[in-house]
Amino acid sequence: MNNNRLLPFSRNRYYKGKMLTSVDFEAEQSYMNDKRRFLNAMVTGSGIVCGLNVVSLDDQSLLIESGMAIDETGREIVVENSVVKKLSTIAGFEELKTNDVCLCIRYAETETQPVYAINRQDSEKEYENNRIEEGYELFLKDIESLEEDYEPETEFYTGGTLLENKDYKVQLKLPSYICAGQYVKIDLQVEKLSDGKANLYYEGVIQTPALSTMEGGQELSLLLENISLNKGQRIVREYWMLAQSEETPDTSIMFKAGSGKALVNGVEQPIISQLNCKIVIVDESTSHLSARQTGNVNIELRGMRSSSDRIRLANLTIVKTGAAYLIETVDEKNVKNYVPTMRDAWKRLEYSSYFSKRLPMYEGNTPSAAVGKTDITKSNSSVNMPRLETGIVEIPIGENAKKGDICYSGEIMHGLGAGNVYVEVGYEYLEENAVSQNPTKTTIYGNPELFEKDRINVAAETAVKVLNDKGSFVVAVKLLQNVRMLVLTYRWVAIRYDSENLQEEIETTTNQSISAVTPTIVLGTKESYFFQVKYNNMKACSISYELTESSSGEITSDGIYTAPSKEGVYEIKIFCTDKPLICTYAYAIVKKKAVDEIKEDKAQNDLFQMK
Repeated sequence: MNNNRLLPFSRNRYYKGKMLTSVDFEAEQSYMNDKRRFLNAMVTGSGIVCGLNVVSLDDQSLLIESGMAIDETGREIVVENSVVKKLSTIAGFEELKTNDVCLCIRYAETETQPVYAINRQDSEKEYENNRIEEGYELFLKDIESLEEDYEPETEFYTGGTLLENKDYKVQLKLPSYICAGQYVKIDLQVEKLSDGKANLYYEGVIQTPALSTMEGGQELSLLLENISLNKGQRIVREYWMLAQSEETPDTSIMFKAGSGKALVNGVEQPIISQLNCKIVIVDESTSHLSARQTGNVNIELRGMRSSSDRIRLANLTIVKTGAAYLIETVDEKNVKNYVPTMRDAWKRLEYSSYFSKRLPMYEGNTPSAAVGKTDITKSNSSVNMPRLETGIVEIPIGENAKKGDICYSGEIMHGLGAGNVYVEVGYEYLEENAVSQNPTKTTIYGNPELFEKDRINVAAETAVKVLNDKGSFVVAVKLLQNVRMLVLTYRWVAIRYDSENLQEEIETTTNQSISAVTPTIVLGTKESYFFQVKYNNMKACSISYELTESSSGEITSDGIYTAPSKEGVYEIKIFCTDKPLICTYAYAIVKKKAVDEIKEDKAQNDLFQMK
């Protein structure tokens, strides 16, 4: 009874003297099941409700934890108890053609409990199954063969492609309907298509007759510098513009002729200059427009979202040679699609509150002079000066936002490339000047409540998360008062020291050092150990860890080392994140252990710890 067609609904009509057959009882079951599944699909949506975590037990086995999911048809997929599976026993293993595969789950039914059929005809079976057991099936598929889910975004967004070659694809995306007098976000999306290393530079100008920049112009400059991504990786740069206050049923966003330039590894690339995005300016509130646009998607379009009955659990990297195979990695990040339930709404809110408190970024009460000294978009680095980047980020606040609400910016590229970069943000506003009688631009870094006499528009706490590997950051804002509606303007400053300051750094770190509390440890294969650090003639700072050779195990960013499956002596480099010249090394002796050896090595490690 693998029914993917739920409509139309038809239920039994009972009347006196009606003779009921198996067809009537099946219709009764189908009506109740289909109605429930239809509501699941329309109201809840598809994805994982809880559990279904995937854990690698060894090089060939996986643990799939108990949990529940709902597929696109609204059918409930329940794994009642956690299960352990050899990868080779999962359906689809023999058909795999690549090393990058996806573990999926789907709804399945099984007929059980055979019984003797009493009133059977001669042509019918002697035994019939008395029950239908609702269950699941795990299976594997090559990632490249997975069909893409169809998203009905045609009514929501407009945009176009600005650049597409074998290495990169650059696209523009914005809402097709925009509220009059409101700020609107325009996304510049970059996706890496190739495997090889490729550095992207792109610039261009789009003309926006019905939208204006922060400076009041109708042209928006787009710039991408030093973009270097891995295959499949995507980044988004956000731009905010103000829509005109009058309704406009038909207007466009166009690419300015002759303004485009693109380079990949220094080689000029052809660009797409024919961009003609149709947008509509409407006189509606954002909440009403959002509700209308999402509600406009009809049943046919919703049903087209996916023709697949699978739920993705994890991406696996395997090495397969003939009948032998090895599980290298298990990746659940950005693979699973979770269904937000009302039951866990309070838990999600409580959990999020642990990440909203701003941590102190300075030892004193004021930021360093370098952060607030200039108002430029580029800084030239010199021998004794850090590299600086600064800019503006607009964070729109929803209608009637409450005290304690948390809002986030999109991912912002700071232009200093990947690596360790310091970023600070300050609230920027216009302040009345009693002397000149003209408003002056003012920026407050730190806690705005300390400047209550300045009568700033809104008080809010801020925090910055720097994505070191991406060369970008995200700003979080927590409101300290109720506000009706506004857009918060923040000035951000990013700082990075160049390698030209190397000699100066050497001189300042001569007497400073770090060392591992236990520099040499003995571990069994696949065992874990935390490398604790002590500081000599210096204050505690951020520490980074890395392995000096491949296939020597794994180590997390906070220093938890996991030994590989083969014996040997492995080296771990430990260094100060901001001062990599201050470093030390630790060593892990990995060997397969008998029971007596495990006890002896534990005693040795305890002795090292005491020393």
